[in-house]
Amino acid sequence: MIEVEKLGIKLSMDDFGTGYSSLSYLREYDFDVLKIDKSFIQGITISKADCQLVKTIIVMAHSLGMTVVAEGVETQPQLALLAELDCDLVQG
Repeated sequence: MIEVEKLGIKLSMDDFGTGYSSLSYLREYDFDVLKIDKSFIQGITISKADCQLVKTIIVMAHSLGMTVVAEGVETQPQLALLAELDCDLVQG
């Protein structure tokens, strides 16, 4: 992994929160970017639980020095809320 970093290649964890993207990988690898799965983003404006989970993921990722990308952003209210939550980047 050190050789990869020397080449300037960034390591991203995609679809965080689903499938094989788990917290244990955050201990094993030095990710630069964490991409929150769209299944969490879809409900952030209507579900308090989804919103709280996304907020917690963003805070955790930032504390580990990662850039956070929200996947599947489709509405202006989602975009506005993610900005309030200090999400770094969004993806439609």
